[in-house]
Amino acid sequence: MQQQTNSKDHVHSVFEKIAPKYDLMNDLLSFRRHKAWRKFTMRKMNVKPGDTAVDLCCGTCDWTIDLARASGNGHIDGLDFSQNMLAVGQNKLEQEGLVGQVTLHHGNAMELPFADNQFDYATIGFGLRNVPDLVQVLKEMQRVVKPGGQVVCLELSKPTWQPFKAIYYFYFERILPSLGKLFAKSYDQYKWLPDSLKIFPDMHQLADVYRQIGLRDVRVYPLTGGIAALHIGTKGTDQA
Repeated sequence: MQQQTNSKDHVHSVFEKIAPKYDLMNDLLSFRRHKAWRKFTMRKMNVKPGDTAVDLCCGTCDWTIDLARASGNGHIDGLDFSQNMLAVGQNKLEQEGLVGQVTLHHGNAMELPFADNQFDYATIGFGLRNVPDLVQVLKEMQRVVKPGGQVVCLELSKPTWQPFKAIYYFYFERILPSLGKLFAKSYDQYKWLPDSLKIFPDMHQLADVYRQIGLRDVRVYPLTGGIAALHIGTKGTDQA
């Protein structure tokens, strides 16, 4: 199992600073594909009315809002360690009329403030590569979902097909930080984001982590040439 070595304080400072431009950052990181990736993910999850979910590293709450809409009257919890990100997300919830259905928490994804076997889904979007210990986060996600519930991760990954791989890394390492400086006035923060991917496991290694912690029926979907990947694992009905 692979463990992240990112400094918690450094990661926190990055997201506190870029919060107002985070949605723009997602466009730059994903070639504006992140919305299509979330739609694909929601189809694979097949959220039903009344289902509950916790969205970790929820940031500005785009996925949290998708979950709330899909679940109808099901309650959704969102959690992030950046208060500035949550403030942006709270504004979105107010605009969407979802404040009563969604509760946001300022907290740590490695120590979730929720009971065992509480949710139908635990999700994390574009956040797992930024935590100090990804295995611990996945274990916490597994703990709080009900038996039969799903642990879902949508994350940037590592393309394997040449020449696309070379082009992508050139963009990611050379061009993206300059775009961050131009549009968000944050060169150092945008330089750190591609660096965070270097130590992150590829999609097959992450699937192995899912299996090693006991998740079952693990499914992996590479997206847009492998620059992102969706992982879904199910908690066993005997794992209450």
